[in-house]
Amino acid sequence: MALVLPTLATDRARRAGRAGQAGQAGRGRASSPSPAAPEEAPQEAPLVAVVKERGALRLAACDARAAALGLRPGMSLADARALHPGLAVVDADPEAQAATLARLADWGRRWTPLVATLPPDAIVLDVTGSAHLFGGEAAMRADAVARLGRLGFHARAAIAGTPEAAAALARAADGAIVATGEEERALRPLPVSALAVAPSVVEGLAKLGLRRIEDVALRPRAPFAARFGADLIARIDAAFGRTRSAIGARLEAPPYVVERRFFEPILTQEDVSRTLARLADELAGMLTTHGEGARALELSLFRVDGAVRRIRVGASRPTRDPARMALLFRERLAGERDELDIGYGFDVVRLTALSASRLDEAARRLDGSVAGEDLARLVDTLGARLGPERVRRLAACDTHWPEDAAALLAPGTPPLRDAVRWTPPLPDAPADRPIRLFARPEPIEAVATVPDGPPLRFRWRRVLHETAAYEGPERIAPAWWDGAGLTRDYFRAEDVEGRRFWLFREGLYGRETAAPRWYVHGLFG
Repeated sequence: MALVLPTLATDRARRAGRAGQAGQAGRGRASSPSPAAPEEAPQEAPLVAVVKERGALRLAACDARAAALGLRPGMSLADARALHPGLAVVDADPEAQAATLARLADWGRRWTPLVATLPPDAIVLDVTGSAHLFGGEAAMRADAVARLGRLGFHARAAIAGTPEAAAALARAADGAIVATGEEERALRPLPVSALAVAPSVVEGLAKLGLRRIEDVALRPRAPFAARFGADLIARIDAAFGRTRSAIGARLEAPPYVVERRFFEPILTQEDVSRTLARLADELAGMLTTHGEGARALELSLFRVDGAVRRIRVGASRPTRDPARMALLFRERLAGERDELDIGYGFDVVRLTALSASRLDEAARRLDGSVAGEDLARLVDTLGARLGPERVRRLAACDTHWPEDAAALLAPGTPPLRDAVRWTPPLPDAPADRPIRLFARPEPIEAVATVPDGPPLRFRWRRVLHETAAYEGPERIAPAWWDGAGLTRDYFRAEDVEGRRFWLFREGLYGRETAAPRWYVHGLFG
């Protein structure tokens, strides 16, 4: 199903309250409507969106009032104003228009998860297997057009076996529903412009007397491809179904989806919570049937005015526990301290398992618990409350270089290829390295009795420290296969005030460098 919005530029301008910015659009200035005379509000005037082409302002879109007056896209703004001086004008904003189209595509996921944009003014939905859920294809098409109309967007819609055919039919034969395999017969009498080819191609074909798609389709292909480019022939083949094309959906269909649709929108957070609990039970049943558990979940709340709220949570290990799923969403909302903006209510609530993996039944203890379940619940709760990017675990790496000896991994991440076991410390032995290191070693000025000896004193961050005791050195050499870096001699030093530092001297005196440099890499304590 293709939804074409021919007046998207003017519709979004009216919705944004910009229709009154008329008069100076082409020169980058706009005048606001006078608040003293609301009965003369320019929103009621015919509205056009303009774009600058070859040094002149031309109409890019016309609303229904402007089209009824005979104005058409491509006409110069000067000619349009000569015919109708009271015209309201706004600048066409391609970036804002694309953003609006993307939001409408997300909103269109209420019918199917496979939705794509067809810039500059259309979205296409793969409704294969979902039309019967909405009363059939005709009812779905009528529902989509009616909902867009209530949102303030004029839409034309059609359904066909290929996305290109559906878009062409929507532009030239609004309301058409063509069975798969009948696209060529339905498209032949349509104008070439329905294929959304470049205006220059349409003009060039018109000069040759070729205005309909069949005028091109019935003639040899090579001359048209040579003169007008291969895109024209490719669009015809795709629309006819001769070549297979994908819609390039913004989001792929998730493995598991459950949803509730309401004839009357729900208006309270308690209703949302109860609906979420029911959906979690249904999703858990589906996951149990297939022996899987969800790793990432998304709750989508479709508001009646077109706004869509999406809330995502993740689990450190696969889960199909309904209570745990609901808890993750409650913690996410509590962590954001964000009340749901219900507005006029939600008419569709959808719970999706974005990713799932194998989950076999685990052996339970006598009290019914599972080993590691409490830790997983804690990790998931913290991730939902604080954000998943703030919950990490440390993994040891197979390297002696201190700053590379540990890695931060998300819970549930597979082990690293170079992962090793942590070396357990000796009983009652003091720590030989700080728990946390500086992001980068900080340079210091140090004085030593001999070039390879420990520092007697050093200055760090403008403060002079006298060394009272030290341990070391611990020599760490760079990996020979890297061919870079200097040998480091690390010392655990304590100053006269009891502060303990982890220092190192970079470079072996006389062998690697003539002027070794000193750094502080971390603090004990």
